[in-house]
Amino acid sequence: MRSSAALAAAGALALTLAACGSGGTATGGGAADGGTFVMVLPADPGNLDPHFTSLSSAFQVGQFLYDSLVDIDEKGEMVAGLAEKWEATTTTATYTLREGVTCSDGTPLTASDVAANISFVGDTRNASTRVGIFVPPGASATGDDATRTVTVTSPVPDAFLSRTVGGLQIVCPKGMADRSLLARGAVGSGMYTMTEAVPGDHYTLTRRPEYAWGPGDWRPDQPGLPDKVVLRVVANETTAANLLASGEVQVAAVTGPDRQRLQGMGLFERDARYPAGELWFNQEAGRPAADPAVRRALTQALDLGQLGQVLTSGAGLPSSGFVSTGRSPCSTGEVAANLPAHDLDAARAGLDAAGFPAGPDGLRARDGGRLSMSVFYPTSVLPGMQAAAELLQQAWAAVGVDVTLRGGADAETGQLVSGQADWDAAFIPLTVSLPSQLVPFLSGPTPPAGTNFAHIQNPGYTAEVQAAAAIPGVGGCDRWAAAERELLRNVDVVPFADATRPMFGRGVTFELSDGSVAPATIRFTG
Repeated sequence: MRSSAALAAAGALALTLAACGSGGTATGGGAADGGTFVMVLPADPGNLDPHFTSLSSAFQVGQFLYDSLVDIDEKGEMVAGLAEKWEATTTTATYTLREGVTCSDGTPLTASDVAANISFVGDTRNASTRVGIFVPPGASATGDDATRTVTVTSPVPDAFLSRTVGGLQIVCPKGMADRSLLARGAVGSGMYTMTEAVPGDHYTLTRRPEYAWGPGDWRPDQPGLPDKVVLRVVANETTAANLLASGEVQVAAVTGPDRQRLQGMGLFERDARYPAGELWFNQEAGRPAADPAVRRALTQALDLGQLGQVLTSGAGLPSSGFVSTGRSPCSTGEVAANLPAHDLDAARAGLDAAGFPAGPDGLRARDGGRLSMSVFYPTSVLPGMQAAAELLQQAWAAVGVDVTLRGGADAETGQLVSGQADWDAAFIPLTVSLPSQLVPFLSGPTPPAGTNFAHIQNPGYTAEVQAAAAIPGVGGCDRWAAAERELLRNVDVVPFADATRPMFGRGVTFELSDGSVAPATIRFTG
């Protein structure tokens, strides 16, 4: 499961073909044994500690290195992970671990070890970025090593408790004792171990031959499994597409114009639809967007349909909501009906009423202070991101707003989300598979105490969330939809475009799990 901001990327130096060619020998059935699998990461993952990152690239790396209690298959269904069975209410969950699971250092992984992970993340004093997303705040767990049972207790209800806690990547005891080992390495029970990490360039992983507890009914004796994985950091999509076309890499995600060229080659492809365009407003006291009238007027100044097409290079779809389509048990599709429509006259009138009249130069000011907006955008989430930011700048300038644009890579995006950046509005596409995973980003404590980086305070949303969380599973979908409507009507966040993220493969097949390549599904095809 992936619950992170789909954030920006860092540059990379290309490895030589000799260093990362696929290799492998063809066998019966069209599969190839062993060899090296090379995949493009569009961003450097930064800190690899799975309990202290919110980056999609870090989550993808973690998929190779760590296991979770449950896995999500390509249909979005829960299947066995570290746990062979589970049951849950909205406040308690019990997982029974598989037998024979070991860590990368050879030590057995026990129920107590798993429980320690859950309790660590649930303890808000540890400031894990996964609290409220995978583990409810204040939740704790106990482990019975004799019965291999992990029991989780949450002080607050979670409608999807077995799935949220079940998706937490589990760190082995050595890593829990010394987290410095995790920043550029790993101590997990996953299929692969880290053998080389060159930040901004590549990460090399080696398969554990003893690994036998893959998702569902996975078997380790299947042909076509890679012995080595190289994850190359390539920020430029055209470069990634060229590497894929030449056979230097086996897998890359390409969302911009180069996708048509790759589709024309007949490559293997798996797609995931996700929220690509989300405009966030910084509502910290003293900021212009702390006033809902300003947020509404700024939104009215935008042609959201046009903005979405520019962002997605013409390949996008109108936003279907805050949660990735096809991954969530709940869906709403009520975005357009609950956001203010494009209306420049209404935008100008709204800014006037908010106390920002236009001056002789056309620019708006209040009490001598100009209405200025610092707008951040991640530089490599989509090729059209910069063009979309420039279009927003033009639209807001047309109603008298002074706009400064600032693009940034992963480190700068992480600073924004952690409360260490100066910003007024931002394109931050947040990708989650459950509506409950959005809650800590849209309510509650602000950084550094929490992840509510936009300082949103919406009592209507909070009330609907509390009601929805008390109803198990899909029974609460109507209340989750009502919570989303509260956000839209208050213009707290403006989702305006979905994109389809094609993941192309050359000489390999694979499946996606919550938008990431699932390591256990990778097969060379010869």
